[in-house]
Amino acid sequence: MSMTATVPGIENLTLNVTQEIHVRASLEVTFAALLEQIGPQNDTPEGTAMPMKIEPWPGGRWYRDLGDNNGHFWGHVQAIKRPTLLEITGPLFMSYAAVSNVQYRLSEVDGGTLIKFHHYAMGAIQDDHRRGVSKGWGHILSQIRTRAEASR
Repeated sequence: MSMTATVPGIENLTLNVTQEIHVRASLEVTFAALLEQIGPQNDTPEGTAMPMKIEPWPGGRWYRDLGDNNGHFWGHVQAIKRPTLLEITGPLFMSYAAVSNVQYRLSEVDGGTLIKFHHYAMGAIQDDHRRGVSKGWGHILSQIRTRAEASR
């Protein structure tokens, strides 16, 4: 039996996504919209509903509940400071050897709230995930803005 192992370069083992979006709503309304969007109102960029559960406290789980004790664990709340910070760590959508840190930092700005989003991941990140991640996070941020601005 013969086996070959390859070691990819560090650039192939990391993922770094940073995005910002301005929301014309208060910090509190925007933070509530964030929890709603990544929770029960979560969907894909194509519009497919993908409701999630978020337990908004330190150590709380973020997961997709498929019923009958089936589902997909995405991460734990690493830090939460209402209404300015939500940080999650875990595998997220990557069901393989990878770990992520996701941060939503909200700050009050003239006319509303600024969300600074950062996703950093390390591991054997698949090319299709690497290609689609910015679109997916951008969609979530856009939906948070739409939800918050409609709630004002």
